[in-house]
Amino acid sequence: MRYSLFGRHTGLRVSELVLGAGNFGTRWGHGAAPDEARRIFERYAEAGGNFIDTADSYQFGESEEILGELLAGRRDDFVLATKYTQRATPNDGILVTGNSRKAMVASLEASLKRLKTDHVDLYWVHMADGVTPMEEIMRGFDDLARAGKILHAGLSDFPAWRVARAATLAELRGSLPLAGLQVEHSLVQRTTEQELLPAGQALGLGVVAWSPLGGGMLTGKYRRGEQGRAEGLGGRVFQPEDTPQRSAILDTLLEVAHELGVSAGEVAIAWVAARGSLPIIGPRSVAQLENNLAAARLTLPAEQIARLDAVSALPLVFPHSINESPATRQRISGGKYDLLNLPARPVA
Repeated sequence: MRYSLFGRHTGLRVSELVLGAGNFGTRWGHGAAPDEARRIFERYAEAGGNFIDTADSYQFGESEEILGELLAGRRDDFVLATKYTQRATPNDGILVTGNSRKAMVASLEASLKRLKTDHVDLYWVHMADGVTPMEEIMRGFDDLARAGKILHAGLSDFPAWRVARAATLAELRGSLPLAGLQVEHSLVQRTTEQELLPAGQALGLGVVAWSPLGGGMLTGKYRRGEQGRAEGLGGRVFQPEDTPQRSAILDTLLEVAHELGVSAGEVAIAWVAARGSLPIIGPRSVAQLENNLAAARLTLPAEQIARLDAVSALPLVFPHSINESPATRQRISGGKYDLLNLPARPVA
């Protein structure tokens, strides 16, 4: 497995596939028992993986507990990321959920105990609660970093305008930089590309993409009658094949996989990686992990990428629908847009 720097604000060298530990445990009624989780972890490490992503809410804390055991004696061999915002136990109340500084501190202390470590390398806000100001979140991150309990911080499932504000606040105040952005991204969830991915690239954030398989839909297994997340998690974190376009996407994906002699899942993960994000794989078995790992060895030909791009394309929303139209581009470049050398990444 190859490695890359995590964004432009850290020196973290992370593997090209991130191991998501949401399936480590069975307290949700769907997941991998500890012995299978250990086998998944060991095989991922053997393949060169070093980036582990979990959350206090995953399996109601069991994911962190299992990882705490697995990391014993080799903590420094891995980049460990966890999150706060949701319930770590079914009984957690209003003061220890959400994005507040109180919830942040209480959640991290509990996570550190379950993980059996004194710090996490990357601490995510799991999702926006809609009420906590960015100033409070970023000040909380900075205080935790100064206390040595987190090394880097990131935002998961936040709107792009709040991500931009967070990065700007940290830059102007000289505090802990915003390091990472976590988003859903796949062939059946491309809305991320219109605001969030350009924001992450322009702001120098390390971007990780969850559910690159659309909750398993892009493996084609649900067409074969398998269940997985479609039923095991009550239909959550799952993209159904419920539109003609999504059926066309899966048809094309299966065709490309057949042409290349690989699985549909490998192609789906490789497509996400080709667009600049680090895919988070979340296997529930070693067999699923092996298929996911194979994506790191796959380089998609340009022709197949173009076909997948075309069948999964979404209409642009405002203001991109105006700014990116050919007529507008020519007007704002004096009629010489085709002769203009564009920047390699979006500008902020």
